[in-house]
Amino acid sequence: MNIIDDLEWRGAINQMTDEEGLRALTNEKAVSLYCGVDPTGDSMHIGHLIPFMILRRFQLAGHKPVILIGGATGSIGDPSGRTSERVLQSMEQVQHNVEKLTAQMKKLFFTTDEDQATLRLVNNYDWTKDLSLLDFLRDYGKHFNLNTMLAKDVVASRLEVGISFTEFSYQILQSMDFLHLFKTEDVQVQIGGADQWGNITSGLELIRKVEGAESRAYGLTIPLMLKSDGTKFGKSAGGAVWLDPEKTTPYEFYQFWLNQDDRDVIKYIKYFTFLDREEIEALEEKVATEPHKREAQIRLAEEVTRFVHGEKALEDAKKITNALFTGNVQQLTADEIEQGFKNMPTFESSKEPQNLATWLVDLGIEPSRRQSREDIQNGAISINGEKVTDLEFEWTKEQSFEERFVIVRRGKKKYFLVVLK
Repeated sequence: MNIIDDLEWRGAINQMTDEEGLRALTNEKAVSLYCGVDPTGDSMHIGHLIPFMILRRFQLAGHKPVILIGGATGSIGDPSGRTSERVLQSMEQVQHNVEKLTAQMKKLFFTTDEDQATLRLVNNYDWTKDLSLLDFLRDYGKHFNLNTMLAKDVVASRLEVGISFTEFSYQILQSMDFLHLFKTEDVQVQIGGADQWGNITSGLELIRKVEGAESRAYGLTIPLMLKSDGTKFGKSAGGAVWLDPEKTTPYEFYQFWLNQDDRDVIKYIKYFTFLDREEIEALEEKVATEPHKREAQIRLAEEVTRFVHGEKALEDAKKITNALFTGNVQQLTADEIEQGFKNMPTFESSKEPQNLATWLVDLGIEPSRRQSREDIQNGAISINGEKVTDLEFEWTKEQSFEERFVIVRRGKKKYFLVVLK
């Protein structure tokens, strides 16, 4: 199957500049193509991941991807998708973010010897840092018509509220990237989100003006991803779902995918996994006939967590999930508790021994001593997975996880984390 046919089946194409030409190109040779990300933060989130998954599919189909980190473009800010001006970051912060994103890209996409041979990672700061203002204006600015630039959606949408020359010039810088990679890496295709259409077509125009009207270069964008309820994909209760395990733990990451709606899960499997068509259609049948088993959600969570965080992190996430579902938290380590209980109600306690009924009230887990004693007598209180019914029970630090945490459960599902100081 041609890579374009596969992407269309997955619902992963929004626009192509020349579908017939791109199909012909991908049929006749291994194509070099690129996708970029600006270092606006020190981690990507799952929304950033979408176009790079498409890039990976091209690689698996035998093509030659180039990953671009925008050290230059990230220093001025892309106006796409924004209604107001960005606050510029210091160059030191931009460089820090470049280093963090580079490490993430290497972890995700440079995992085998074959990856090292077929993938390229570049930074557009490298070919812009020595460019003088006069050279920029003479060699590049002369090729951009002001009326055409103003007509681009990303600029036109900002004219009422205003746009700085800095952000206005962003499309020139990104066009320069496409031209540079076309000349030095034989890159003929740029991939981006739906909001990058104007920037991509500007790059194509620049290539044809500089390299000739017959130059074979193409653009492809992916759709804006929305959930079935019409809201934007990629957010959880705690905000963005980050690829950095320090920002979004592998357990939280796994849970995000595990909790997807039946109406969305197959769409996400098509986008975010490398399962083949037969496997995906079998899972789609499971969603229709046995939705209560949530087999598609489990497979989605496993595949994406393994890809982003690795096998060990996936197994840890599954272990924490199982422990919380069954109540058998004794099997967890302190580090796993820290990960799995990150967003649970949290309290602090000294390590001094205390009567359980009194301790629960002092912490704020129970509203009164009467309620605390009643819950203990009724078997509603568990400490570290062990039910306690003795009103004289005294909690000690020896019953904690590595003298760091105590897990209190009230009823069947209400968990509290006590941090020992």
